[in-house]
Amino acid sequence: MTIRHAIETDLPTIVAIYNTAIPTRMATADLEPVSVESRLAWFNGRSPSQRPLWVIEVEGVIAGWLSFQSFYGRPAYNKTGEISIYIAPAFHRCGLGRQLLAQAIDESPSLGFKTLVGFIFAHNQPSLKLFETFGFQRWGHLPKIAELDGVERDLVIVGLRISKPTV
Repeated sequence: MTIRHAIETDLPTIVAIYNTAIPTRMATADLEPVSVESRLAWFNGRSPSQRPLWVIEVEGVIAGWLSFQSFYGRPAYNKTGEISIYIAPAFHRCGLGRQLLAQAIDESPSLGFKTLVGFIFAHNQPSLKLFETFGFQRWGHLPKIAELDGVERDLVIVGLRISKPTV
């Protein structure tokens, strides 16, 4: 298992993994598959030193990814990073999300983050449990904010304050 910075040739696989999550109605509010072309600007907005995009490989196969992005897009929030994690279905329940999240927390101070947040559908219990395992707390609950196939869904905001190690 290897976690590394994504390169542009990884984008088709990253998009394919993302697109497998759409029909499940568990992890994204997109309702139709996205194209590689539509995600190119998003990919180019990633920066290994500030807002990285990592892929996790198992025996040379990209099995998932984690993205940091700016929260809310205004300068006062620059020390807060929003995290998204997507794992290919064949690799669910293999601990890859746990490994990605652990590394994200560990590297957050060097990326300039003091706070991490995640936006997770309330019915996505596996993701909520994963984040809670790492100390994320429920900071917000937005009831019936999304509609997926005619079903109104709640969104949970989870957050973690990153502590700097004491010397």
